[in-house]
Amino acid sequence: MAQNFPPRQGQGNYGGRNDRDNNPKIDTSEIQLKDIKADLFDRIAQQTAVTIADNKNSNKPSQLRRFYDEIVMWEGKVSQFPEKFDEYLPFIRMINAKAAYALGRKLVDDNFVTLINVSLKQVNDVSTMRHFKLFMEAFMGFYKEKRPKD
Repeated sequence: MAQNFPPRQGQGNYGGRNDRDNNPKIDTSEIQLKDIKADLFDRIAQQTAVTIADNKNSNKPSQLRRFYDEIVMWEGKVSQFPEKFDEYLPFIRMINAKAAYALGRKLVDDNFVTLINVSLKQVNDVSTMRHFKLFMEAFMGFYKEKRPKD
């Protein structure tokens, strides 16, 4: 007899809504880190920040800042030692696991995990790592404007 289990996290989002917290689902289709658009660090970062900031039940600024700080740390190492990029990449991509853990503890939501996952999939060299860091820097600026105190 087959058991009926509820959808796993990240599954079952219908109608552009995020089932877990009823917030709009994030659109990551314009986040391109290889051939960046002129508005990546402006309009696209702002739209992303607004969507993530709208969830008042999670995504606290201090939590997102921890992820940003780690991204900055890895980008610094990569830019200082570009020849070690391939050695660093597994540890950079481990940020996905940290985001999943934070999701499990309800510190971040599905939208933030999706943002991290979509972005990290595109990090394949020193240049895309730099663009990821700059995108997250712009994102954090717009996010802080939307949620200055929490």
